[in-house]
Amino acid sequence: MWPDQQDTEQLLAAARTGDGDAVNQLLDRHRVAIRQMIDLRMDHVIKRRVDASDIVQEVLIEANRRLAEYLKNPIMPFHLWLRQMAKDRLIDAHRRHRGAGRRSMDREQPLVAAAATESSVDLLSQIRDQELTPAAAATWHELQSRFQEACEQLDSLDQEIVLLRHFEHLSNSEAAQVLQLSPQAASMRYLRAMRRLRQFMDGTNTENSAEHA
Repeated sequence: MWPDQQDTEQLLAAARTGDGDAVNQLLDRHRVAIRQMIDLRMDHVIKRRVDASDIVQEVLIEANRRLAEYLKNPIMPFHLWLRQMAKDRLIDAHRRHRGAGRRSMDREQPLVAAAATESSVDLLSQIRDQELTPAAAATWHELQSRFQEACEQLDSLDQEIVLLRHFEHLSNSEAAQVLQLSPQAASMRYLRAMRRLRQFMDGTNTENSAEHA
């Protein structure tokens, strides 16, 4: 989903020398990924009121304004810096249009919002590979419905790490940085989330609610 990091580093190096074309290329090559991240997370009610393209443009304008500051102190990979700005813009949009007292942005737009994407097909193949062999549409629709129901039973942090790993294609270390966890804790959280998805789809989950806290 996010552009190749090596190419990004080359453009960042050129941007540090004052190369304006490199800055434009740097921002433009991340436009699609930012849009995908926003589409993935934007609540369906907000989509009827806010143009996602406007949020993308706001993020790129802010990134251009703050780029010199980032180049002096790149505290995180460039794409994580951009997605943090995009997430902040989304939170602002949700607060304006849904009210500050409503649920958080992450819980407004659950994992199942992306259930029709290629990433969800790949994820389903890992969870229930044996049921993806038949090509019958009815089989797929039943499996997709069960997948959505299983996702809805995950707690917010489990949903988030599945989003980051499978839909944004972040590495474990990148997901850990986003969630402010150690890489080991993020890995354990991811494995638990995947295990729960399998259990929920199989109807075999026996974990009590205390373990979801």
